[in-house]
Amino acid sequence: MKLATYRDGSRDGQLVVVARDLASAHYATGIASRLQQVLDDWGFLSPQLQDLYDALNAGRARHAFAFDPAQCMAPLPRAYQWADGSAYLNHVELVRRARGAEPPATLRTDPLMYQGASDDFLGPCDDVLLTSDEAGLDFEAELAVVTGDVAMGATPGQSLDGIRLLMLANDWTLRNLVSEELAKGFGFLQSKPATAFSPVAVTPDELGAAWQQGRVHLTLASSWNGRKMGLCDAGPEMHFHFGELIAHLCKTRKVRAGTIVGSGTVSNQGIERDGRLEWPNGTSCIAERRCIETLQDGAPTTEFMKWGDTIRIEMKGPGGQSLFGAIEQKVVAPAVAN
Repeated sequence: MKLATYRDGSRDGQLVVVARDLASAHYATGIASRLQQVLDDWGFLSPQLQDLYDALNAGRARHAFAFDPAQCMAPLPRAYQWADGSAYLNHVELVRRARGAEPPATLRTDPLMYQGASDDFLGPCDDVLLTSDEAGLDFEAELAVVTGDVAMGATPGQSLDGIRLLMLANDWTLRNLVSEELAKGFGFLQSKPATAFSPVAVTPDELGAAWQQGRVHLTLASSWNGRKMGLCDAGPEMHFHFGELIAHLCKTRKVRAGTIVGSGTVSNQGIERDGRLEWPNGTSCIAERRCIETLQDGAPTTEFMKWGDTIRIEMKGPGGQSLFGAIEQKVVAPAVAN
């Protein structure tokens, strides 16, 4: 099942069911008006949405309309909680190296995670407001899950059972603000603008065999200003699967329905060719590319994003069909005051 939220002038938008091929959609009116309602009563409402989804795919939905990602808000325009992990250890090691910091001693045994702002997410086609062209704006292409209720102390296996939906995420970062913030010892704040999510959220069964033990074994593609930046395999190198990330989050507290948990930037290790380390899959953020340039050539040459830049993030299935729709955003400057 695929779900999206259309703009209707309100903070939370209107829930729509989207066809598997992303060509058509149907308002969920009469079942639920908002996605959070469905998450709060998943056992009762999701089967009704599934029936509508089946009818839509079979061409039997009477009031279907053409699906337009530009009309989408984030599937959950605001959520009770947004916690982003860092499950791809290659990303952690490269980015820490870039800012002269050592990875934590527990890197492979205890997930890194921060709690971000969840009151105002960006839609997949929303412009990104950059107040300063010197802040070091960087995209971060990720996967994310939306949970139901998960009990405090749940095991990774129990946590996997709590996953309701999957999405793509662009976890924007202002790199030039990170070091000073982290030096205070209280974590990210101003260096993390609003996160953007894919047009649709999908139930795990939509991924078929690609969904294995809490990991998505597909390629996440990122294009910056129309040029391929990364074609990273999201599966094998995800050190902590989503069940482990959720279990980490609920170790000392409950996780409530509507919580979003991110994977962290999807990242693949380099390979050695003729005595030189190379990254044939590219990267899912600029910071990694800059670190690679430093390792290879002694200094970074790629600049961070500027006003007017664009980013596209997408994941396709084995048949080439877009699974979540694409995140397509443009970086814009604040409006000039009159």
